[in-house]
Amino acid sequence: MEALLCKKLGDPASASVGNESEPSSSTIEVIRNYPIPQLNSPTAVRVKVKATSLNYANYLQILGKYQEKPPLPFIPGSDFAGTVDAVGPAVTKFKVGDHVCSFAALGSFASFIVQDQSLLFGLPKGCDLVAAAALPVAFGTSHVALVHRASLSSSQVLLVLGAAGGVGFSAVQIGKVCGAVVIAAARGAEKVQFLKALGADHVVDLTNQNLTASVKGFLKSRKLKGVDVLYDPVGGKLTKESMKLLNWGAQILVIGFASGEIPVIPANITLVKNWTVHGLYWGSYSIHRPAVLEDSIQELLSWMEKGLITIHISHTYSISEANLAFSALRDRKAIGKVMIVFDDMGRSKL
Repeated sequence: MEALLCKKLGDPASASVGNESEPSSSTIEVIRNYPIPQLNSPTAVRVKVKATSLNYANYLQILGKYQEKPPLPFIPGSDFAGTVDAVGPAVTKFKVGDHVCSFAALGSFASFIVQDQSLLFGLPKGCDLVAAAALPVAFGTSHVALVHRASLSSSQVLLVLGAAGGVGFSAVQIGKVCGAVVIAAARGAEKVQFLKALGADHVVDLTNQNLTASVKGFLKSRKLKGVDVLYDPVGGKLTKESMKLLNWGAQILVIGFASGEIPVIPANITLVKNWTVHGLYWGSYSIHRPAVLEDSIQELLSWMEKGLITIHISHTYSISEANLAFSALRDRKAIGKVMIVFDDMGRSKL
């Protein structure tokens, strides 16, 4: 099978992907004859992967800057979708040929992956496999953050930073499903139009607008006092500026630090304004609260089937073009999700 192997730490977007016959200086290499994983328990299921999603965490892990540092070499990758290829003798939930999606700590950047049946989700009839592969991590993160942790309601104002990225655009959509007033912040006219089309009530173009002034003007026009929930996958100076907009009793969802700068949230202001700060490391729910993840993804699949949320695929690449995929992610070229698609020799921007 084909597998993308991280052989050393560094920027996977910095050089062309190597392979057995044409090595390169890249941190990642495509192995064409990597062993197909075998079923490792009676309830194991092997999935032929159709598509796998790039998340910022995958990029950080290859850089060596993520909180979890697997030993080298490793196959990166997390969420995926595909077709059941083989099942263990005690598998009751799936049969060969079923379409499924899931997520893993590692290993989805390969044409086959093995998971226990308890970790797989059956897909609704007619569900697009590439779209389904983009759902678990990005939409799962936003769903757990907004629905499970913040209990976002229709009476609240949600501010989403980095709103055109993988987790950001999912937060905008989930905010609208919850009935909240959604304010989105992004950079560039194309991203602004995209977010308006998703239903954002107000979009701030950070290339030419001041976040505080733009949001305050919108809030005043709607006779709203301030922001009730801040969804922050960016960090840095933008977090500090956003805190000027928060209501008494507001909730801050710390999702990540795409800016590269970890912000400081002053404890004294948190005290005086009765803010709640939620750290949201979605992956750790699989260890500590797996039932929450299962319920979350099941609800998201239901929402997708009903058309309440849509998966926007910005770029698709073959596995041999993984460096270009990571470059699109690193350089913020993507509007929505970046995907690796198997059995697809070319790349496209959709």
